[in-house]
Amino acid sequence: MGRKKQEATAEPVDLLAWEREYWERSVQHIAGIDEVGRGCLFGDVVAAAVILPQGLIIDGINDSKKLSEKKRNELYDIIIAEAIAWSVAHVDAATIDQINIKQAARRAMKEAVEGLVTQPEVLLVDAEKIDLPYAQEAIIKGDANSQSIAAASIVAKVTRDRLCIGEWNDRYPEYGIAVHKGYGTKLHREQLLLHGPTPMHRKSFLSSLFPEEEQLTLF
Repeated sequence: MGRKKQEATAEPVDLLAWEREYWERSVQHIAGIDEVGRGCLFGDVVAAAVILPQGLIIDGINDSKKLSEKKRNELYDIIIAEAIAWSVAHVDAATIDQINIKQAARRAMKEAVEGLVTQPEVLLVDAEKIDLPYAQEAIIKGDANSQSIAAASIVAKVTRDRLCIGEWNDRYPEYGIAVHKGYGTKLHREQLLLHGPTPMHRKSFLSSLFPEEEQLTLF
């Protein structure tokens, strides 16, 4: 009972706290960076970098995983319209298998930053460090603690979801990509055993997910 009361009265997170520290030092171009698709069995890992105007407050913004699809799409349109600059980058399944998912996510983040038309002064990154010569902060649960990172999270999530619903699902309709977005759901695992992996499946993920006897069906 006491815990519920404490949670109900907890102060909301100041999503501009990190940004405000830099604005007070006359730093204006702060890029938030995040990625999605790290835990998927299928498809690219997608990263986004977003630079928002100083002082802008976007109502309702949060970690993309905590928002409905409708709300994410609404916020995506606002972010794209209001951003000083934004960029997305992809790293495909073959590269993920070659260099591992952590390095692939970092590469996607780096390429997203490099794709910005406005050069950032500081990077706020969701729990990672990027191999770029910018001042940067690796913020744990950054998408729930920084508006800039939350914005990048939403842009990356909407971008990847639209690929799952559209191009990737059209390419491999029998796998139900539009439904599970490439994650390891029961439906996805069943379709993998029935049809085998596509060139867009991450082979390094599948070998640890299925028992040895089922791997004979996959490889």
